[in-house]
Amino acid sequence: MSEVHTTSPTPGTDRPIPAAGRLLRTVRGLALLSSGLLAGALGYGAVNVVQTFKVVPLDVRLTFHSALMRMNGPVVQTTMGLALVGSVALAVLHRGRLRLLAASAGALVLTSFLVTRFGNVPINARIKVWAVSSVPPEHAELLRRWEMFNLVRTVAALAAFVLVVLVVDLAAPARTGRTSADA
Repeated sequence: MSEVHTTSPTPGTDRPIPAAGRLLRTVRGLALLSSGLLAGALGYGAVNVVQTFKVVPLDVRLTFHSALMRMNGPVVQTTMGLALVGSVALAVLHRGRLRLLAASAGALVLTSFLVTRFGNVPINARIKVWAVSSVPPEHAELLRRWEMFNLVRTVAALAAFVLVVLVVDLAAPARTGRTSADA
């Protein structure tokens, strides 16, 4: 006899709450894509852009930083919103430890958003002013704080993506390569 996989939940298990297969696939895809894009964008910025900021003249950094933030603002905020919605939807559609993992991913995305909004964005506003005026004496400390906030939000986004991957992987039925004809 072959194994039969159902989506019917068993109390206390990690099986998903009954939902249309298409809805669950869509939510999984949204959560994976948006959290992956967020982690990738912030990761690329942390590894490449921030390191480049450190080796160019300060006026170049400030001008580029201001221009980059104008472009990044709507894109990153939208991606964060979709990643949060995707993670929360995964939590709603699952039970047990998968719900906990998905909810934790959502909390990490929210952390990334809050750090961005209340850490990076206020410093970005100052940098924008510096780019067209004079740089204050404490600029180096503020730039270090921006980089620290950037690292925190990047790690949070990466951890959220890892949790979403875990949820999707653990929720997928085991694929043995066997069909009912093989039994």
